[in-house]
Amino acid sequence: MGPSDHHHPAAGSATPTRGLRWRQLAAALVVLAAGLAACMLQVHSGEAVVITRFGAPVRVLLQPGLAWRLPPPFESAIAVDLRLRTTSSGLQDVGTRDGLRVIMQSYVAWQVPADAVHITRFLRAVQNQPEEAARQIATFTGSAMETGSSSFALNNLVNTDASQLRISQLEQKLQQQLAPQLLDSYGIRVVDVGLERLTLPAVTLDATVARMRAERDTIAAERTAAGNEQAAAIQADAARDARIQRADASAAAAEIEAGSRVEAARIYAGAYQSAPELYKTLRSLDTLNGVVNNGSRLILRTDAAPFRALVDGPTGLPAGHTAKGK
Repeated sequence: MGPSDHHHPAAGSATPTRGLRWRQLAAALVVLAAGLAACMLQVHSGEAVVITRFGAPVRVLLQPGLAWRLPPPFESAIAVDLRLRTTSSGLQDVGTRDGLRVIMQSYVAWQVPADAVHITRFLRAVQNQPEEAARQIATFTGSAMETGSSSFALNNLVNTDASQLRISQLEQKLQQQLAPQLLDSYGIRVVDVGLERLTLPAVTLDATVARMRAERDTIAAERTAAGNEQAAAIQADAARDARIQRADASAAAAEIEAGSRVEAARIYAGAYQSAPELYKTLRSLDTLNGVVNNGSRLILRTDAAPFRALVDGPTGLPAGHTAKGK
C-alpha cells in the first residue's frame, strides 16, 4: 500500500466534520434566537407590565415599547389594563333622612393608576381580574349609597323645584367615601361617581304625591292670601279716592250753590228795588209752586196770602189792567 492510499480517506472524513459544525452552529443560533425572543416583550399603550420572579413582583414597566426580562421560569410578565372602566352598582333599596325608601342605582368610573405601588396592589388584591374588581366596587358602592342617602331628605332627591335638589351633593359624598377605600384596599382610583337611576316604591310614591299636593296647596293659599291683600289695598285706595272726590264735589257744589244763592239774592234785591209789588207777587207764586203740586187738593180762602195775589193782582197797577189780569 502506497502513500496515496492513506490520503483519500482523511479528506473524506473532514467534510462530514465541517457539516456537523455548521449544523451545531445553526442550532446554537436558533437556541440563542429563541432565548432572546423569550427574554423580549412589548409593553402596549394603555397597559402596564408587571415582571414577577418566581411569582413575586420585582418591577413594573410603564413606558410603551420593547423591554427585556429573564426567560421563564425565572421571570414572567403580567399585563395590567390601565384604561378607564365603568361599573354599575345595580338597583339598591336605600333610606332617606326622613325615613322613606328610594330605589337608587349608581355608576363608578375607575381605573388603575399608572404607578408601580397601586398597580402592584391591584395585582395582589384581585389577581389582575377586572371582573372581581367590579364586584368589589359594586359592593362598596351599595354600602356608600345606603349611608350617603341617609343624609338627605326625599325632597332633596325628588322634587319639581330644581333649587331644592341635592343630587350633585350626594354624588360628591359618594365619591368622597369610595375614593380612599378603593385606592387603599385595591389600588383603584375613582374618577367619577354619578346617579344613573332613581325610582320610588309604591309607598314612597304615595307619600311623595301627598307631600307635593300639600306643597301646592300651601303655595295656592299663600298666593290667594297675597291676592286678597292686594285686592283689599286696591279697594281701600279706591274708597279713599272716592271719598276725596265726593268731598271735593260736595265742596264744589256747596260753593256753586252758595254762589247761586248770592246771585239769586242779588237778583231778588234788584227786582224788589225796581218793583216791590211785583216782587211780592212773584215770591207768592214761588211759594205756591212749592206748596201745591199735581196731587195736592187744598181748600183755602182766596183772600188770604198767598192767594190774594191771584185775586187782587199786584198792587199799584191800574184798575183796568187788574181786571184784565183776572
